[in-house]
Amino acid sequence: MDQNLKILIFSLNNESFSTDINQVERIIGYEEPTPLPETPNFVQGVIKHEDKIVPIINMNKKFGFVEKNDENKKIIIIKRDENKFGIIVDNVYEVKDVQESLLEEAPEITIGIGRKYIKGLIKLDERIVILLDLDKILKKEEEESIF
Repeated sequence: MDQNLKILIFSLNNESFSTDINQVERIIGYEEPTPLPETPNFVQGVIKHEDKIVPIINMNKKFGFVEKNDENKKIIIIKRDENKFGIIVDNVYEVKDVQESLLEEAPEITIGIGRKYIKGLIKLDERIVILLDLDKILKKEEEESIF
């Protein structure tokens, strides 16, 4: 039987990306993070979220995309064990149920982004949505330096 996958679709660099909704705690409006010294360049800083300090990752910088100042920017708070971090995305579109059979493996020559971050590609209507594995966005050593 075909499993359903519930995904959150968002945009980066005019491309459609998504993540498993189970990785998402909540979506908040953009607020300028407080920069921290000596963090990787894609760590925009930290914000206070529910009385906790949460590191914020700039996904455009992480993937080497051009950053544009978009008033639709959002921060998606990601749960990861007991840690949380936020990712800055250009816009958030929808939560959608998709059949797992629509998920295809990413080709070897995946555009710009390391394949390790990609769980697969989903064909929706006329577009392809890249399903990210947000558990793999931070390498162990990056995680240790941030949390």
